[in-house]
Amino acid sequence: MNVNKPTREWYPFIGPFDPCPPKYVKTYSMPPNQFIPFQPMNLPQFSLQDALRYGTLWPALFSPYESKCEKKG
Repeated sequence: MNVNKPTREWYPFIGPFDPCPPKYVKTYSMPPNQFIPFQPMNLPQFSLQDALRYGTLWPALFSPYESKCEKKG
């Protein structure tokens, strides 16, 4: 399991009588703040414009959103 990977995989149980088609692998997002127990001193900071664009002041807490609905191709 990779700690730096923002998405993780989960393999759910698939029952023999499930009415829907099975999804063998499901993914979920792990935000980076789960791995920083407290705010260390002197963390690097984004500029004000970048902080407003990214939604956080600290690059260590930035996690880009990858849409599952986005067309691939």
